[in-house]
Amino acid sequence: MDADPQGSDGPAATPQAQLAAIADAGALLDGAGIDHWLFGGWGVDFWVGRVTRPHDDVDLAVPRDDRPRLHAALTGDGWQHTPFEDEVVGTRYVRDRVLLELTFVVLEGGRVLIPFEPEAAVWSEQPFGTTRRALDGVTARVPALEIMRRDKSRPRVDDEQDAAKDRADYEALSRIADGDA
Repeated sequence: MDADPQGSDGPAATPQAQLAAIADAGALLDGAGIDHWLFGGWGVDFWVGRVTRPHDDVDLAVPRDDRPRLHAALTGDGWQHTPFEDEVVGTRYVRDRVLLELTFVVLEGGRVLIPFEPEAAVWSEQPFGTTRRALDGVTARVPALEIMRRDKSRPRVDDEQDAAKDRADYEALSRIADGDA
């Protein structure tokens, strides 16, 4: 297992610091013309319109082909690259104790794929879309509500704490009326 990229000298960043990082990273990637989507717990919170629980990190999906420009943009803005041992499907960066975990995707014929080796896995049969949601004055691009619900409807099985987060996230997303999407 990889070492904790945040270090052992304290807890993860506060929600306010994470929100500020979401705003900064989003503006940076928008300015560089790099597609990106906020997903995971923060993606849920942006759909719900409030912080629903503490978060250890900020999850972004980004096109794998944009990796060199993404790296240059983030490191040029003070983000420290803290790579995984095996970076086939993602990488991570840290700045001011905010952990930014990136999942690489391949956009193919309207589908979103995760580039596992030796064969990619289908994340979504439909594009993530261009929906932007707001939370406490910060806006972020998030996958379509249907995709978020589907992803959270299957709790992870390898860790009970993660499974509990997924169940809570699915419950929160289930309360959103389809007309609000």
